[in-house]
Amino acid sequence: MTLLLIFTIKSFSQDSKFSLELNYPIPIDKNFVGENYDGIIDIGAKFRFVDLKLVNIGASLNGGLLVNNTNDSNGSINVKVNSYLVQPRIFAELDSEIVKIHPFIGLGYTFMVFDASGTNNGFDVSGASETQSGLNLNLGIAYDITNSVFVQVQYDYIKIKVDNGVPDMKYNTNVNILKIGIGYRL
Repeated sequence: MTLLLIFTIKSFSQDSKFSLELNYPIPIDKNFVGENYDGIIDIGAKFRFVDLKLVNIGASLNGGLLVNNTNDSNGSINVKVNSYLVQPRIFAELDSEIVKIHPFIGLGYTFMVFDASGTNNGFDVSGASETQSGLNLNLGIAYDITNSVFVQVQYDYIKIKVDNGVPDMKYNTNVNILKIGIGYRL
């Protein structure tokens, strides 16, 4: 009975349309995110709804957390900012049962919610929140360890729209995140 259950799970995993992933996000580049935030976690799910033999097309949703802790030596600034990322997108991935490597590309939108807590020069900034958003281009490659388990590296380029009064320059508008992770096909 156990052997039958294992065989059924493995057979289903090869043709699975759904996968889950756990990534470590690393903000990169010289911009307001890359210079000030540390990656904590990124969790994602993918659903493949079109199988064109060599290419799968699907939708994905990732959620992530980046953190910025700012403290100065005299204690006048003690602020923690959590940035929560929500990233829905459409993707296409190369699919071959012969090759264990699967490059993929995605296009979507990213919402970055910045939530502050702490004090800045004696003023409580707890509860201060702002949302930035923009187009997201995702490029990556996955490598199959088994039929169910894979490792991956991916890159997110996010082009944030700026508000009035914020200079429209690369430092304020371009966010680059490298993600390294592991996934499981259900």
